[in-house]
Amino acid sequence: MPSIKKLEGKIAIITGASRGIGKAIALLYAQEGARLILSARNQILLDSVAAEICLAGGLKPLLFPLDVTNAQKVTELVDKTLDNYKRVDILVNNAGVTRDGLFVRMSEADWDEVLNTNLKGTFLCMRAVSKVMMKQRAGRIINMASVVGLTGNAGQANYAASKAGILALTKSVAKELGSRNVLVNAIAPGFIDTDMTQTLGEDVKHNIVKTIPVGHFGKPIDVAKAALYLASDESNFITGQVITVDGGMVMG
Repeated sequence: MPSIKKLEGKIAIITGASRGIGKAIALLYAQEGARLILSARNQILLDSVAAEICLAGGLKPLLFPLDVTNAQKVTELVDKTLDNYKRVDILVNNAGVTRDGLFVRMSEADWDEVLNTNLKGTFLCMRAVSKVMMKQRAGRIINMASVVGLTGNAGQANYAASKAGILALTKSVAKELGSRNVLVNAIAPGFIDTDMTQTLGEDVKHNIVKTIPVGHFGKPIDVAKAALYLASDESNFITGQVITVDGGMVMG
């Protein structure tokens, strides 16, 4: 007897889906039966993810190259989803950038790009799907934050501020939409083995690992499994929460 897929028939939009955590979420959601609308800035990488999903037996996703800071394009993304599938069940806000540097030397441009992409982009995508989900009286919004949004991090004032903003945005919107059965939660990954962390020097990685109780970096699939839980029926009574996926690095 075949196992029941946790997202069978669900319609899910995933931003930042071309690599790393976003790609892992897309692959896992497809494996669990979801119909996907994947967005990212890079069309070539999106095509590669779509091919991998199809090769694994998943349903062919719709692709929508997108800069999440563009409100009109975000609206078009949601409209395209509705045109094809008539509903939106899940939104995963994963698109994000870093422009690291010491605070006293940080340019206004680097501040604006990170806040616009990470925080404003999340706001725009949430706003675009909220009315749809409220009308449906059902929906899941999953925002990708970071443990540095909880702790701060030297050299990442812009990134940490954007992720802390996402946490507050998540909780605020969860309070507004809960009565319509729209559940809004966040995931705060710690150090995950992605392109973003592979640029760190070996000495830096070694020092970071010493702060992680389990003794190693996480994998994108570790975060994807948390995103699957929050999208599935197993989390029906959870909203306004932050799940840290960090190997115990940040507690309490």
